[in-house]
Amino acid sequence: MNRRNFLAIAAGASAATGLTSLNQGDKTAIPIIDTHIHLFDTNRPEGVPWPTKQDTVLYQPALPERYRQIAAPLGVVGAIVVEASPWLEDNQWVLDVAARDKIIVGTVGNLEPGQRDFRPQLERFQRNPLFRGIRNGNLWERDLGQQLSNPQFVSDLRFLAQAGLTLDAANPNPALLASLVRVTDQVPDLRVIIDHLPQMNPSQAAAQRRATEAHLKALGQRPQVYVKISEVLRRVDNGTIPRDLSFYRARLDELFGIFGEDRLLYGSDWPNSDRWLPFHAGLGLVKEYFNAKSRRVAEKYFWKNSVAAYKWQKRDPLQPE
Repeated sequence: MNRRNFLAIAAGASAATGLTSLNQGDKTAIPIIDTHIHLFDTNRPEGVPWPTKQDTVLYQPALPERYRQIAAPLGVVGAIVVEASPWLEDNQWVLDVAARDKIIVGTVGNLEPGQRDFRPQLERFQRNPLFRGIRNGNLWERDLGQQLSNPQFVSDLRFLAQAGLTLDAANPNPALLASLVRVTDQVPDLRVIIDHLPQMNPSQAAAQRRATEAHLKALGQRPQVYVKISEVLRRVDNGTIPRDLSFYRARLDELFGIFGEDRLLYGSDWPNSDRWLPFHAGLGLVKEYFNAKSRRVAEKYFWKNSVAAYKWQKRDPLQPE
């Protein structure tokens, strides 16, 4: 038996075990809310802006049925969809797709604060209770720091906060962290969720590294700022991806020390996670880390903190109250 077949069989056995536990109503299993997945349909006549056809890993339909088959047997009972398109009507497309599958408990859309139509667009989409916020940051050729120089942009973030919705901050780097300090200074009641922070590469320059550490500590002192422990896996210089928790522990310990047990969220980044390892590998790594702390801490990470961050509403009996 080759290594690939062995891993596939092992994954299937693990998935089957998880499914049995859920079906039998295992009271000891911690339900999981995945706060970061992407949906798109590469078969649509209009296509998709991401991923591209050249992406042989991702260019296939990523829809709730496929996600459910992968994640539900591993104990995932709900997910939040994060935008994968700058097209306005794709906000509605995601909401329509989500409405048909109760595993989706929320969506994070793509609208542009500071633009003339932002407020009517936000009012339109927030009528759907699945719409939980918007995403901004280092994506779609936007720069959060530059946008903050626009007073209307800041005013629109205040409007977002008044609506009780969140701002997901995409693809962090040191400049984005500095911008988020400014955002939370100017709009202190806005819930901010930093995506994929474990993946951020620290600067090698001592001065910038100290500045980044200071920004992280400042954000860590602001209770409205949450962090997704997502995109944890990393590829090392020889192209391999370590599977052992010891490789990632120092980084996880750092973020846990800064943000604490009440403000960390689980996110798989599916299907983008397929660029690294299969779904169960990434989930297994963070399970090992958080389960070792305590059941109370693990429950917060895997679902309770997501309620505080996104205010999502239960749609399925398997989802926790």
